[in-house]
Amino acid sequence: MAQRKRTASRDTRPHRPGRRLRLAAATTTVALTGGLLVSAVPTVAAAPRAALPAHDADFDGDGYADVAAAAPYTYVNGKEAAGAVVVAYGKASGVDRSVKYTQNSPGVPGSAERRDAFGTDLAYGDFDDDGYDDLVVGVSGEDVGRDKDGGSVQILWGSANGLRGGTALKDPRPAKHDYFGAFLEAGDFNGDGKDDIALGTTVAVVDIYRGGFTRGGRTGGHYTVTPRIHGNGEDGVQNLHSGDANGDGKDDLIVNGYENDTRRGYNANWWLPGSRSGLKVSAAQKLPAGVITDLGDTDKDGYDDVVIGNHWDSGITGAAKGGAVHVVRGGARGPANGDRDKITQNTSGVPGSGEKGDGFGNELDLGDVNGDGNLDLIVGAPGETVDGIEDAGAVTVLYGRANGSGISGRGAKLLTQNTPGVPNTDEKHDFLGTDVHADDLNGDGRADVVLGAHGENGGNGAVYPLLSTAGGSFKGTSGIYPGTAGLPATGNPRLGSNFAD
Repeated sequence: MAQRKRTASRDTRPHRPGRRLRLAAATTTVALTGGLLVSAVPTVAAAPRAALPAHDADFDGDGYADVAAAAPYTYVNGKEAAGAVVVAYGKASGVDRSVKYTQNSPGVPGSAERRDAFGTDLAYGDFDDDGYDDLVVGVSGEDVGRDKDGGSVQILWGSANGLRGGTALKDPRPAKHDYFGAFLEAGDFNGDGKDDIALGTTVAVVDIYRGGFTRGGRTGGHYTVTPRIHGNGEDGVQNLHSGDANGDGKDDLIVNGYENDTRRGYNANWWLPGSRSGLKVSAAQKLPAGVITDLGDTDKDGYDDVVIGNHWDSGITGAAKGGAVHVVRGGARGPANGDRDKITQNTSGVPGSGEKGDGFGNELDLGDVNGDGNLDLIVGAPGETVDGIEDAGAVTVLYGRANGSGISGRGAKLLTQNTPGVPNTDEKHDFLGTDVHADDLNGDGRADVVLGAHGENGGNGAVYPLLSTAGGSFKGTSGIYPGTAGLPATGNPRLGSNFAD
């Protein structure tokens, strides 16, 4: 099943609730856990290996992965935080070109307006079944008629020339919530071979559009699910992820939010299994706390495992000084019954040590970085102090064991902007690791590492694609910045705050 990732956080945000806008103020250490800029990564022409993601985003169908990154605070024609998405198209030598998309781009629905936040969240899939991946874009701050901050969701359609034109999806319940498009995830939840879309907002109800999308705006139907999270019009959903944790051939949905017991207010993840009729809330299972989640078969047993980032220093079950990552093993009865592994910066083999405010686990993604057929794990720690430089940020690459038994700390590598092969240099409040992504951009069978640093250059942000080499090192020739992507540097665009996974 296609694997996608999403991440959320409760950061300061200008107009939309919850997660995606992980654009906490640049002076904040690590409140940036969400994924604002969802990166869509393409899939390579090479046949997928067992246990590896079967599909990465390929918007132009050339067999090389493409990465979509959000810059939701971008000024467009002088309109503050109208928002933009930058897509880096892969090629044999790495990244071919970077193309910007805004609501003023040809064929994109609507028009750029103040604080629309085009790119609030991103997801991808082949929604019209034409062989090209499409990009779903959340525009959570969009005013719809008199509905202030009602939000909108658009599909930008893939083609041989990349993303071309778009279609707006109708909000099925506009009077019931704000910020439609704040949280997006795609998956085949009923196993019919068509990509569905899950949408979360400020309430506990998650809307599901069944596959069967057309460019005229039709869908395959609609239903809702209501996990046991607190939804009062302010909190609601904090994160969405999909994968097949019970191995039945249907994608499941992980919903992150706050427990329905308001006396406690704890963060929680709920696993909702897919079925022939769609997602089943009645069979939901509670998983460990943490808001940065990915799914993949790390131990090659045929079941996707749930990887959860718990970046808090304390105050929540499973927290550790500096942050932690939990791997919950999937199984036929669901992930809540599986074994659990915990990895911190104090785990044997992991570089550095856990320090308050590091945010280890703030973002993460799975991919086969060294090409050995086992999934590896990329972990962001955007609050890491590097050589005395506050919040410079760092990223750790954890490798899957050679015997396929799961993720290990052995041989882990630490990446900073002073690491050979990583562009630029460590600076205060760069927040390297704001988001991370794994994708085979050049089709050599190894997942390349893409890093977001939304604090780069005073909040302009940047994206750093690093090619994985046969020798285990990483090579990044240059970064993608607002200026190189054709975006104005006015204000704080925050490029790299989220990738589409």
